[in-house]
Amino acid sequence: MKKYILLIVLFVFTNSFVQRENAFTTGEWLRLRIHYGMVNAGYATLEIKDAVKNNRKVHHVIGKGWTTGMTKFFFKVEDNYESYFDKETGKPFQFVRKIDEGGYTKNQEGFFNQDKNQVVVKDYKKKTEKTFSTPEQIQDIVSSFYYLRNHPSIDKLKINESIAIDMFFDDETTKFKLKFLGREDISTKFGKVSCMIFRPYVQAGRVFKEEESLTVWISDDDNKIPIRVKASLAIGSIKADLDAFKGLKNSFKVKVDK
Repeated sequence: MKKYILLIVLFVFTNSFVQRENAFTTGEWLRLRIHYGMVNAGYATLEIKDAVKNNRKVHHVIGKGWTTGMTKFFFKVEDNYESYFDKETGKPFQFVRKIDEGGYTKNQEGFFNQDKNQVVVKDYKKKTEKTFSTPEQIQDIVSSFYYLRNHPSIDKLKINESIAIDMFFDDETTKFKLKFLGREDISTKFGKVSCMIFRPYVQAGRVFKEEESLTVWISDDDNKIPIRVKASLAIGSIKADLDAFKGLKNSFKVKVDK
């Protein structure tokens, strides 16, 4: 399960910067409960706060992931991912990645210069500073989640159509593609929820078992929040379900059985 309690959730939600009306607002908080096989392995949370960067009002998103119970004794995970991105354009100004995953650690910050199409990455563990060229309209892994929730095409996709964005992660730009598979009502602890089903295309072998190992269910309403995630890893599988939420901008729709 190396590396990816929170990352597996963030990969789910990640080319135009034209925004539809926001699907989220300050104060939104989501928690997903993560199972590794039959074991309750941990939790992941995402919270939106207000901040100011470069004299502009921005969303400051804080993502945390951690293992619990017996899983914590066998493989301790404490992840912290953050992003500061513009409230109007969705463009990121800064990201933070501070993780400890079974002894594998990273402590980095990235600073985007969107005018020069560059990002400066400071690695506090290695005591290095590197500058990378990026394409226009680049996203970091956290801002990708929120950008895609507001994507103007998200509600217009036909089955097997995709949205693709450029995402900067691990010192490189990756083309991230989200393929729409259809719609389905699924049973949750909150009731039956109508969902859009997506398949993110990710690099095989690095985290996941194969290129199409990940399937996600996102609420088919104005919030576009993650309801369920299923993934096959190199060893075993992970399932994550929405466990709690607060501060949603729009009504959370649940179907009542007749």
